Amino acid sequence: MDKLHPLFAHPTQKLWNSQLPRKSQLVYPIFVIDGENQKQPINSMPNVYRYSVDLLKGFLEPLVQKGLKAVLIFGVIGNEDKDEQGSMAGGLGKESCVHKALRLLKQTFPQLLLITDVCLCAYTSHGHCGILTQDGYLDNQASIKRLSQCALSYAQAGADIVAPSDMMDNRVRAIKELLDAHPNLKVPIMSYSSKFCSALYGPFRDVCCSAPQKFDRSSYQLPPGSRQLALQAADRDIKEGAGYVMVKPITAYLDIAAEIKRRHPDILLACYHVSGEYSMIHAGVEKKLFDMKRVVLEYIEGFVRSGIDIIITYFTPELLDWLE
Repeated sequence: MDKLHPLFAHPTQKLWNSQLPRKSQLVYPIFVIDGENQKQPINSMPNVYRYSVDLLKGFLEPLVQKGLKAVLIFGVIGNEDKDEQGSMAGGLGKESCVHKALRLLKQTFPQLLLITDVCLCAYTSHGHCGILTQDGYLDNQASIKRLSQCALSYAQAGADIVAPSDMMDNRVRAIKELLDAHPNLKVPIMSYSSKFCSALYGPFRDVCCSAPQKFDRSSYQLPPGSRQLALQAADRDIKEGAGYVMVKPITAYLDIAAEIKRRHPDILLACYHVSGEYSMIHAGVEKKLFDMKRVVLEYIEGFVRSGIDIIITYFTPELLDWLE
């Protein structure tokens, strides 16, 4: 019988047999707000804060020096600024803290890759990811038109990549067509293609104050048990022009990531290690159930092993210290 132990007896042999994550694969999700000198803690997410735009330079500078290459920007606004159209998301003559952050970061860190989340849930009074009809149902066509306007406004403000997370049908095509109508903009789409209706988004909704009202998001986010829909969604978004596709959440959906990579080996695949996954690890560490560094690295290495190229994670600051 073949003996495997001699193949990884030396530390260098272990490296030869490992698909190890790199700092350049990490994307750090950040939350921005209006105001000045604001750093707001999030009770459900240790070490995660909302920052006003004026504090972003001091917040990100030490991370950039450690090797941070990319951020994913979310905006958070007060309820008084929300409406049914999500006007503050951009594209309707109004600008949010996200647009201000894009301009500041583009000037301050010109080499930092700026990705903007494209969705309406944090900006709408009803908390849904699209536009509702007068009867309270989701209007897909009105939603993708509105999302396209938002994406264009972010691209014009300096986004390097726009990332629609709404899960409306055919929004990738609509966004691409509008971006392509502005040939001076060379901004690809990172689609949240296989986004499941997960129980793990609760802490994020605390951060963004974006809990849906009247009905949940199960009519447009994927059923957790559905493999075929997740693969079909990724296939469709690639055909519609997505430059990158994503699986969200990731820990329970590594089979989906591996199969997407098998079907589309030439496209870069992203994953979002979401707020609930982050908070659960912190809860386990607080109870001294395991060592944070070991468990986070185990997860991240598993993501890379499954074929993931881009890792969106709130553990990015720690990983910048832990990874070579």
